[in-house]
Amino acid sequence: MAHSLNLTWHEAAVTKEERRAQNGHASCVLWLTGLSGSGKSTIANIVSHRLFKDGIDEYVLDGDNIRHGLNRDLGFSEEDRNENIRRIGEVAKLFTDSGQIVCTAFISPYRKDRELVRSLFPEKGEFIEVFIDCPLEECEKRDPKQLYQKARREEIKGFTGIDAPYEEPEDPEIIIRTDQLSPEEAAEKILIYLKEQGII
Repeated sequence: MAHSLNLTWHEAAVTKEERRAQNGHASCVLWLTGLSGSGKSTIANIVSHRLFKDGIDEYVLDGDNIRHGLNRDLGFSEEDRNENIRRIGEVAKLFTDSGQIVCTAFISPYRKDRELVRSLFPEKGEFIEVFIDCPLEECEKRDPKQLYQKARREEIKGFTGIDAPYEEPEDPEIIIRTDQLSPEEAAEKILIYLKEQGII
C-alpha cells in the first residue's frame, strides 16, 4: 500500500512523560506469546485486574477480541498473521504513549513479527516479551476451544503447533512455564518483574 505524501506528524500537546508523571507509574507493553491454550489470555487478565485494583492505568488487547473488530478483515495466512501483529504493535504503542500498561495476548508465532513490534519501542524497558511456555501436549489436553481437535481432523488448516510453526522467543524478558505454575502464580511473576524494573 502506497503512503500518501500529504501526511504530517503532529506532536501531541501532552507528552508521554507528562502522562506517566500524572499516572504515577511508567508505561509499557507486556507481549504475551505462546501456543493456543497455553494460558496467555487468562494470565493477561489476572495481571490487568491486579494492576487495576492498585490504581494503575492498564488495558488488555486479546487476540480473539481484536479479530472481532479491528482485524476482522484478516484471515490466518502467514501474510495476514504478519499484518495482524503489525497492527497490534502499533495499537500497543499508542497505549504505551498514553501512559498505560498494556497486556497483549497473541500467539504471534513468528520471531520476525515480534522483533518488528519490539523495534517500535526504542525506549529501553517499554517492550517486555513474555514467553508463555507450555508443551504442545499440555495445550492439546486443555484445548479450551477444541481447536486442536479440529486441526488434527484437518478441519482447520495452518494451525500453529500442528501444521504451522511456532518460533519460540530466543531472549524474552520473562519465561513462564504454565505446566508448572498456576495462572495466579504466573501473574505474580510478571507483577514482581514490573516492580523490580521500577515500572510500577
